Amino acid sequence: NLAIPVFIQALTGITDEMVDSAPQFAEVAGKIHELLHDRIFVAHNVNFDYSFLKHHLAAAGYELNTKKLCTVRLGRKIMPGLPSYSLGKLCRNLEIPMHNRHRAGGDADATALFFDLLLKNDREGHIQASLNARSKEQSLPANLPKEKIEALPDSPGVYYFINKHKKVVYVGKAKSLRKRVNSHFANNNPGKQKQQFLRNIYDINFKTCETELMAFILEAVEIKRLWPYFNRSQKRFEQAYGLFSFEDQRGYLRLAIDKKRKFSYPIYSFNFLLDGYSLLRRLSSRYSLCPRLCHLQKSGDCTEPGCQGACRGEEDAEAYNSRVLQAIQSFKESMPTFAIVEETKFNDVESASCILMVGGQFYGMGNIPRNCVRKSIDDYKHHLTRYPGNDYIRNLVHNYALRNPEKRIEWA
Repeated sequence: NLAIPVFIQALTGITDEMVDSAPQFAEVAGKIHELLHDRIFVAHNVNFDYSFLKHHLAAAGYELNTKKLCTVRLGRKIMPGLPSYSLGKLCRNLEIPMHNRHRAGGDADATALFFDLLLKNDREGHIQASLNARSKEQSLPANLPKEKIEALPDSPGVYYFINKHKKVVYVGKAKSLRKRVNSHFANNNPGKQKQQFLRNIYDINFKTCETELMAFILEAVEIKRLWPYFNRSQKRFEQAYGLFSFEDQRGYLRLAIDKKRKFSYPIYSFNFLLDGYSLLRRLSSRYSLCPRLCHLQKSGDCTEPGCQGACRGEEDAEAYNSRVLQAIQSFKESMPTFAIVEETKFNDVESASCILMVGGQFYGMGNIPRNCVRKSIDDYKHHLTRYPGNDYIRNLVHNYALRNPEKRIEWA
């Protein structure tokens, strides 16, 4: 048997010795299922308790599917305006007697008394409405008003989950804001991470976007800007390798492929080491750069016929460096400048959505007038909102352009 964590013992007063002779859950699962299976399950933050019971009953071979009522959600509707809806503070504010706080019996007794108050004060029929089969009220987080879900549009965009301190704790993107947000609450996983996530949702904000790609981009921008607690994958995403230039002690400019590090600024970045070396070999061959000085050859004499002796000091640094700078400049100029322009059902009839890449880097996005579609880059920039870019966004747009060449407008 697992020991009860120290902080749980401090919170509840329950020790290992007190439960040493208690039966295993599987031994009482049948009786618990018999008590619950054809009843209405009532609890304070009902999804938290219900998810654990459902999970462990299923592990014991019993399926629990009952109607649920959440006294937190009902309390906010039937008794609005209270300072707090946590069980302890509700009991103090409403003078509900409470004994053995944080113990199953004490919390259950207090919840039952609070529910009795809700039954007596439910003049608008909120309890019956919550039991309606079509109502999704009880699947939502305890502290999130249903009206916030109903206000979500069926369009692409970015949504923000906000905690009780008005801080954004999660940012997500969606093809349909309403469907995507509801999907978070469809599967009430009993895991600690999911339950902590749900308990922290008190409000939702959103921004609509013209296209799903724009929603992907805005999500990436907002995660970097807000650094929300529950966003983990994109906070970790960075391309691993970069093409760097530096001047050595002899005054020669050198190119190298290396891992990206904090506060390093590569000329270009790559997911794979092989991609970086492939580019460096092309530049070295085309501009007669020394493979030793480009870290393509570690020892021995240069094997590149075009090497003019910089590694041996036979070519002066100024002449060699001029070719390195040409190589860097030609590479930057070869990076495409293009726009992704498309019309969607969410566009104004006089405009089209636009994402602009300049020199291979993300510039910004927004709507442009239709009569601007084939004009200059400066005309585009005038109508777009500038956003910070990163490797993730750059790859998103480049990959989309490859899959949808008909939506790409490029300048020579």
